[in-house]
Amino acid sequence: MRRKRRNHSPAFKAKVALAALKGDQTLAQLAQQFEVHPNQIQTWKKQLGQHAEDVFASPRSKAADQSDERVKELHAKIGQLTMEKDFLSKALGRTP
Repeated sequence: MRRKRRNHSPAFKAKVALAALKGDQTLAQLAQQFEVHPNQIQTWKKQLGQHAEDVFASPRSKAADQSDERVKELHAKIGQLTMEKDFLSKALGRTP
């Protein structure tokens, strides 16, 4: 019988990943202690390593990165809408 899928909190994932990074216990020991699969611990450990710099990033730099991405998305959308407008204007025999 399969166990119901569980959703773990970010705090729990961080706790388990940090315990894995310590290296005091094996993944099997941690898996038994926290009642999660060793592969899941490995995944959380990898995610923690990949996103550790975000902990020390300033809110301004995060907002600036998000703002830059949003500007790029909006420029792409403007280009798409301009092309559609021009196409429809030509199809209807109007000049832009």
